Amino acid sequence: MRKKIYQNIAANHFREHSSIYLFVTVLFLMGVIFGAVVVNSLSFTQKEDLFYYLSQFFGQVSSDEVATANDLFRQSFFHNIKFIGFMCILGISIIGLPIILILLFMKGMVVGFTVGFLVNQMGWNGFLLSFVSVLPQNLIIIPIFIISATLAVSFSLKMISRQFMKKVGPPIMPLFGRYVISFVFSLLFIGVAAGIEAFLSPILMKTVINSF
Repeated sequence: MRKKIYQNIAANHFREHSSIYLFVTVLFLMGVIFGAVVVNSLSFTQKEDLFYYLSQFFGQVSSDEVATANDLFRQSFFHNIKFIGFMCILGISIIGLPIILILLFMKGMVVGFTVGFLVNQMGWNGFLLSFVSVLPQNLIIIPIFIISATLAVSFSLKMISRQFMKKVGPPIMPLFGRYVISFVFSLLFIGVAAGIEAFLSPILMKTVINSF
């Protein structure tokens, strides 16, 4: 019975915010495409310099000279927490709406650039590397970022409608409470993603690199 209630709540949520979800998802995908296109605009020297540092990093991964798994976990976890937390704060501030969208676009751009650069420089091997180094944790992180951005945009729009359009709606404090709880709940998924990036991805990367 409780499971059915949760399913109904989730279904109502996605139905109510479907247009925002669509917009945010398309914006993120545009960032991915833009990031991949930017790779082709780099000069030969820039590509060579980036690939040199990338090769150095792959050498460290292959010889187990990278940071420890615990250090990688902390770095990944706190980096993503800062991103999510900043997005949450921007959703509360009325002027933060455009910045939320810019942040999400830039996140997509980083993913697109990373994958595009690896494929551009290493071909099939680059695709395999991006598959094991970028995809695993981002299967969790990207949906969380999209959901968080949608919640932040939705809350910001509600604040704007109350402050400037003087629309009457449900009390703001219960909405704010659910808003904060949803972001706190997202930290659990960020922790799982950080664990994958710290403990699983390096092993997969080392296996792929040593197979070249």
